Amino acid sequence: MTDESGRIAVADLTKVFGSVRAVDNLSFTVAPGTVTGFLGPNGAGKTTTLRCLLGLVTPTAGTATIGGLRYADLPRPSGTVGAVLDASSFHPARTARNHLRVLCAANGYPVQRGDEVLTLVGLTPAAGRKVNEYSAGMRQRLGLAAALLGDPQVLLLDEPANGLDPEGIVWLRRFLRRMASEGRTILLSSHVLSEVEQTVDDVVIIDKGSLVGQGGLAELADGQGRPVVVRGPDLDRLAATLHNRAGLTHRDGALVVTGLRREEVGHIAFSERIELHELTTERSDLKDIFFALTGGGASR
Repeated sequence: MTDESGRIAVADLTKVFGSVRAVDNLSFTVAPGTVTGFLGPNGAGKTTTLRCLLGLVTPTAGTATIGGLRYADLPRPSGTVGAVLDASSFHPARTARNHLRVLCAANGYPVQRGDEVLTLVGLTPAAGRKVNEYSAGMRQRLGLAAALLGDPQVLLLDEPANGLDPEGIVWLRRFLRRMASEGRTILLSSHVLSEVEQTVDDVVIIDKGSLVGQGGLAELADGQGRPVVVRGPDLDRLAATLHNRAGLTHRDGALVVTGLRREEVGHIAFSERIELHELTTERSDLKDIFFALTGGGASR
């Protein structure tokens, strides 16, 4: 059973900065026990939304809550929510171990908790090194370690894969999946769509501050009307039959049909006695879905 204290709920959220409407009547929920990708082009409002969830920005209207409470109203915020919005907010001359010990003292956690989270993120061998000697990927891990100090139910991560090498990205994917399997709620923004696709259960996609899509990848792909690929000896006649009913393109000896389901194309071919050798629905990946919903904007 999942812990509903970790449910993220954004309801009719709006944030205006002067003449800029950064977030516009945005609503979505994130369930405990899931990894959810939070996606949108540059300037879509992702970071502003995350900052509203963390109480760093006051909404103009609407709410952003965790377990039904604003961040400021949580009994022990750092024990409920761990966040990584900036992987560079470290004292450069302080060691990783000492950085975490300072945070433990400030938040009332036992000093050994710092060593525990260093082990969780694979930084124990480098715990005594100064942070200014760390690579970008190591700083990402240290930021995640700091977020985990309170053993939080919720993780909010802004571009957590930045600076990680391929091995580190695989480690992060497995780590987040394990956190979710323990019933935690994970909301992460990222511009690495191929990696998000391998990591998340669901996605929330926003553009110009508003929601344009939410759900599982298969659900969103179906909503976009996935192309149907047809092969056979008489594709010209099939194309002529479908000309006024669907979008048609020829590719690698196949006819690609958009605007009709596979079953509809098959029924039309059967009715016209057109022989088919292949009739398949083309898989849409996250990049296809993203660009379809955001009009081809940049993915960060």
